[in-house]
Amino acid sequence: MKYRILYFLGMFSLLFTVIPAMAQDTVGVPADVINNYPEPNVTPLVPNDSVLYDRIYRRVNNSLTIYDAPGGNLVNDYGVGYNFVTLSAQPQGDWAQIGANQWISTAGLTEEYTISRYAGVLLPEEGLPYTMAWTLRHLRPSETPGGEQSENNPFLYRYSRVSIYDTVVVDGYNWYQVGVDQWIHQFNVARIMPIERPEGVNTDKWVSVDLYEQVLIAYEGDTAVFSTMVSSGLPEWSTNEGTFNVYLRRERTTMSGAYNQPDFYYLEEVPWTMFFDGDIALHGTFWHDGFGYRQSHGCVNMTITDSHWLFDWSSDVRDFTVEDSPDLSVHVYSSGEYD
Repeated sequence: MKYRILYFLGMFSLLFTVIPAMAQDTVGVPADVINNYPEPNVTPLVPNDSVLYDRIYRRVNNSLTIYDAPGGNLVNDYGVGYNFVTLSAQPQGDWAQIGANQWISTAGLTEEYTISRYAGVLLPEEGLPYTMAWTLRHLRPSETPGGEQSENNPFLYRYSRVSIYDTVVVDGYNWYQVGVDQWIHQFNVARIMPIERPEGVNTDKWVSVDLYEQVLIAYEGDTAVFSTMVSSGLPEWSTNEGTFNVYLRRERTTMSGAYNQPDFYYLEEVPWTMFFDGDIALHGTFWHDGFGYRQSHGCVNMTITDSHWLFDWSSDVRDFTVEDSPDLSVHVYSSGEYD
């Protein structure tokens, strides 16, 4: 009804010029409110260089063929795929070692690449007065809901943290106010949306994974303490919804799948892995920087910094002195539907 009234008043002012047109700044929260809370009251995690760069990761562009020594006997040939290996040392010459008695040709190795330094945030115990979100791409906010990007507004890099002060619906989509005369379409942000503790969560520490927002939140009891963006399964390998418990933890593990298929992948030493649904796990990711978008074969991808924090934070959940004591509860759900 609010928007119908605004529309009516706008049309009325066009017909009777004695009534001044409604000022644009009547839409949204006024400037003094925003100026009193100009940015989210959160503590960003500091990228952990000691775990970001303790391995030498390389992608193998051609066939992943492993030998027992430089120019030695064939050990295995995984073929061409989305293959990443961990080198024991910087490659010298035509061969690189990836493990005990495991060598590969350097001909198909990529050069060093940048590992994502994005990291999540610690949340205040008292909660946030306004919903926090990350921008999903580089942009300038519009000056009005439904408008075009404006050169008058600041340039926001991907992963910028913003507060959502107000919401206006235009053509069925939400436009979020993130500043004075600054509006962003709902598809361009990932929001932190804490939920009540679901039935089935049986540990004090637990996490929720919102497949729509692509956001993970960690809780202690009923209090949200940490949040970050993730990358869950693509539509053809969607992450299952439901409530689970971590059943296996590995600081490093090899992941592979779809052997002899076009989407074959082989990933060595995937860090800070916690399996909760069959082969589906929460884990660190060194091979992409697409957090906030679906990317995986079903796992919940996190940055190395975030996955290391989550692994350490939840390491005391299970009581090993009690038989069948549950490990970390993981609640996977979707707060909306993709178009």
